[in-house]
Amino acid sequence: MDLFNEDADQQKGQQSDFVNPHEPLATRMRPRSLEEFVGQNHIVGEGKMLRRMIESGVIGSLIFYGPPSSGKTTLAHVISREINAQYIELNAVLDGIKDLRKVVAKAEKMQQMNEQKTILFVDEIHRWNKAQQDALLPHLESGVITLIGATTENPFYSLVSPLLSRCQLFELYDLTKDHVLTMIDRSLDDKKRGLGGKKVEVTDAAKDHLAEFAGGDIRNAINALEVAVLSSDADEDGVIHIDLDIAKECIQRRGVRYDGTGDEHYHYASAFIKSLRGSDVDAALYWMVAMLEGGEDPNFLFRRMIIQSSEDVGMADPHALSVVNSAHEAFTKCGMPEGLYFLAHACIYLALAPKSNSTGAVFSVRSEIKNNGIGPVPSHLRDKTANSKQSRYLGVENASDDYHYPHSYDHHWIPQDYLPEEVKEKGWYDPGNIGRESKLWKRLETIKEAYAKSAKE
Repeated sequence: MDLFNEDADQQKGQQSDFVNPHEPLATRMRPRSLEEFVGQNHIVGEGKMLRRMIESGVIGSLIFYGPPSSGKTTLAHVISREINAQYIELNAVLDGIKDLRKVVAKAEKMQQMNEQKTILFVDEIHRWNKAQQDALLPHLESGVITLIGATTENPFYSLVSPLLSRCQLFELYDLTKDHVLTMIDRSLDDKKRGLGGKKVEVTDAAKDHLAEFAGGDIRNAINALEVAVLSSDADEDGVIHIDLDIAKECIQRRGVRYDGTGDEHYHYASAFIKSLRGSDVDAALYWMVAMLEGGEDPNFLFRRMIIQSSEDVGMADPHALSVVNSAHEAFTKCGMPEGLYFLAHACIYLALAPKSNSTGAVFSVRSEIKNNGIGPVPSHLRDKTANSKQSRYLGVENASDDYHYPHSYDHHWIPQDYLPEEVKEKGWYDPGNIGRESKLWKRLETIKEAYAKSAKE
């Protein structure tokens, strides 16, 4: 946008009822007031804080945090119209500090001329670096601009603290199928901005399909509706009929609410991991495929499953790690779509495998060492060749006289202390009681009990 050469129609379109017939239907039908805005009742419903702020005309800087297509940009437009403020939009991917300076200059001019407020909407504000975010601060302090920032990522991680402290944070949620249906009906009924001036009949099944496949994206549904109407011939009475078959042609791929780089990425990944851990095969497959359909890198899924095979399956099935690694190797050789078999193979195996988190003992040991340091190596475990010119392990016959070589005893085991004196009574490993781990632990326990019994005799 050229901030200093906007034509009259653009300015008129922002703050009046002007309708540009050449704009897409979804643009024409964008809500212009709180009454038209759909969804997010938890913040703009009757009596809610943001609605009270808008109705009072006292708006501070805001951060809208939520998934794509939840209405962040539309709500910013509505607010600017409701409080009669100049609306300027920047995109953090394309615009930087130079563009911000132009905005500030224009805002100062408008403030001096007619005391009109300026709302600066920064889309994807999390993409601005620290210096760019800091550049906003003096202008927020002076009141020259009122910021509305939109982000799909957790603002507590992606935005600097000074900026957060100057803004009120509002979280937006996914829009539902009912919200999409509301906008479809409104588009069909509105005679000035919508399709109300045409004779259009859309079956309930067609509406339902458009709303369902839009995946909460109102623009997607309205665009498909417009295509359906413009591409269909009217009957003898001048009526355009849109049935389910036509709706299916106009929106063939279901919208997936997934952002591979934002918080949704972590939400889906968490659901996938927790489903595997909970041994729910169907849920694990569901979330895995949802991520794939959203464009996730299959290698990310394999990396998560490799971690899972040791973190949550572990010693209950030591072969799980080999199975997942083999599936990943097969995937790299064959690619997609056959690679789906290997993803499913690994996923199903991990979900069905017995579970043990005993490998987490390493973090308990790590904590012990970080907090209390490392004790000295017991004398019978020390290497007697450590000070020789050719330090190497020479065999049991050269080890300390106090050291018992396990292979010289039955079952290749003999009781002796392997820990420093100060921690030898501590234990960190908590064996699981199912799968291969249980058998391995019981075997060792049986040997220990046999030695203890023989020592008493």
